[in-house]
Amino acid sequence: MKKVFISGIIPRVGIDMLNEEGYTVEEWSNSKPITEKELISKCQKAEAYLCIMSQVSENFLKQCSHLKVIATYSVGFNHIDIATATKLKIPIGNTPDVLSNATADLAFLLMLNVSRKAFFNYRRILEGKWESSFSATRYLGQELEGKTLGIFGMGRIGLKMAEKCRNAYGMKILYHNRNKIINDEKELNASYVSFEELLLQSDVLSIHAPLNSENTGIFDKSAFNKMKPSAILINTARGSIVNEIDLITALENKQIWGAGLDVTDPEPIQLDNPLLQMENVAITPHIGSATAETRNAMAVLCAKNIIAGLKGEKLPGIVNPDVYK
Repeated sequence: MKKVFISGIIPRVGIDMLNEEGYTVEEWSNSKPITEKELISKCQKAEAYLCIMSQVSENFLKQCSHLKVIATYSVGFNHIDIATATKLKIPIGNTPDVLSNATADLAFLLMLNVSRKAFFNYRRILEGKWESSFSATRYLGQELEGKTLGIFGMGRIGLKMAEKCRNAYGMKILYHNRNKIINDEKELNASYVSFEELLLQSDVLSIHAPLNSENTGIFDKSAFNKMKPSAILINTARGSIVNEIDLITALENKQIWGAGLDVTDPEPIQLDNPLLQMENVAITPHIGSATAETRNAMAVLCAKNIIAGLKGEKLPGIVNPDVYK
C-alpha cells in the first residue's frame, strides 16, 4: 500500500480522494513546524509528499530521491529546490487557478482598507479613542474612483484584481510583466509599461508576481522614490519582493501614502514592527487563499497531483515539465 506524507492538516476532501485510491495518509498534526530531520524521516517511509510551506531543500531531495511526486499546497514554489527535483526526476505539482479569485478579493479588500484607514480606525474604537466631537480634517482617506491601478505580475491573480478594480471603480489599468498579454490587454483596455513607468504612474500598485531571483527586494528605496506620495502599495504575493525596511522608511517619510500587506518578511511579522502601528497600513496574516471553497479546491488539486504522480501520469499542476523529457 502506497503512503503519502503531509506536513500539516488539509481539508478532508483531499484525504478522502487519496484514501479512495487505496493510499495511506499521514498528516503532521503537531502544532510546531516540522524540522527537516523529521521531514526526511517521515518521507523516507513514503512514496509521495504533500508539502505545506515546508522548505524542500537539496539535502532533503537527495535523501528522499525515491519520492515519485511532491505536491505543494500553494501556487508559489520558491520554497522548493526545483532544479534539484528536476535533476532527480521528481515531478513537482502546485495549485494554480483555484485560488486566483480569493487572493484577488483579499488584495481588493486591503486596497479598500488602506484607502479609508479602516483597520486603524477600528483599532481606535477598541482603544476607546472614538472622539465624540466631529472633525472635518482628522483620519482622512482617499477615493479610488477613476484612479490608476498598476499590476506587477499580470498572471491569473493579477488579471482578477484588474477586473475587479476596473468594474468597481473604472480604474485605468497598467501592468508590467515578463511578457505582454495581448488578448487580456484588449479586454481590460490595459497598457503594458516598463517597471519605472509602473512606479511613476500608479495610484495603487498591486504585486502579484511569483518570487524569483530577479524580483527579490525589487520594491526598495529606489522604487519608492519614484512612486507618487499618494500611492498605495498592495502585496499578496511574497514578502521578500518588498524591502520591508525601505518600505517603513518610505511610509514614515511620506514618500508613499499607504500599504496593504498579506505577506511580510519574515512571517509571522514581529509584534514590534512599526508597520503594525501605522494608520495608513493594513496587514493580514497570509490569508489570501483562506476561504472554505478555495482551500477545498487546493486540497483536491493536490490530491490529483499526488494520484497522477503515483500512477506515473503527468501532473495536472506540473511545475517542472522537464522531468518528462
